[in-house]
Amino acid sequence: MPRTDEPFICPNCGAEVPAKARACPECGADEKTGWSDDTIYDGTGIEDPDEFNYEDWKRREVDGRGPRRTSKQWFWWGVTILILVLLLWLIGSRLWRAIP
Repeated sequence: MPRTDEPFICPNCGAEVPAKARACPECGADEKTGWSDDTIYDGTGIEDPDEFNYEDWKRREVDGRGPRRTSKQWFWWGVTILILVLLLWLIGSRLWRAIP
């Protein structure tokens, strides 16, 4: 659609698009993508409503906590702590034996 100084109707959703707008404020369609329905969330950082997880969003944004750790992540935390404990035990036992 050619740019004019007058608002126009979005060919994709029928909303009124302001004259100097680069994209439709309702559906996100624009000139570069051919005013198609596929552009609704492209490059905006907005999650698809069908894939949106409210509880995850609430935990990240409202509660200030990040995403929950998976069982795989907890496993590797456990392995790391076990290795550190073994290293400290080895160092401690060698030092203990070195004292006359």
